Amino acid sequence: MIVVHEIYGINQHMKDVCATLSQWGFNVICPNLLEKETPFDYSSEEDAYQHFMKHIGLLNGANTIKSVLREVKDRYKEIFIVGFSVGATVAWVCSEEEGINGVVCYYGSRIRNHLEIEPICPTMLFFPETEKSFDVDELIASIEKTNPNIHKLKGKHGFTDPYNSNYHIQSTQETFHMTMNFLLQH
Repeated sequence: MIVVHEIYGINQHMKDVCATLSQWGFNVICPNLLEKETPFDYSSEEDAYQHFMKHIGLLNGANTIKSVLREVKDRYKEIFIVGFSVGATVAWVCSEEEGINGVVCYYGSRIRNHLEIEPICPTMLFFPETEKSFDVDELIASIEKTNPNIHKLKGKHGFTDPYNSNYHIQSTQETFHMTMNFLLQH
């Protein structure tokens, strides 16, 4: 299982996600795309975003994850990617790679900039009811034909992160249940 973090880096939320997936029996890898020890604080959202876009970028992030895939593909019979926010968009870009058994994307708002992607593995997408910078329903309508496994849930961007002010416990529980079913089916 490759977990792809948000713009903040490997913060407590990402550590919790990795620990939960490990408890379910997955070997978990969470590459540090930021290449810095300390994650950004939520109060530094704009700085974190600018740092990610300027120093890493979505395509470089995807290339890093693809490199990790190449390194581990012979050691595991199944490989999944779970991404959050910008990490979800990175996971989405990687969904065209051979050797992935499934991809789960949580509130990948920049997926809207990569509509040309056609996943070759089972892919599940989770979006909040609303986003600040785009219409969620329009995005869903534009990708629904090629990927019908899309879910819109109550809450805002970051709804699964208990350390985020947008945390929505019901949507978190629903998505966790759907994610585990998806992973165990594939």
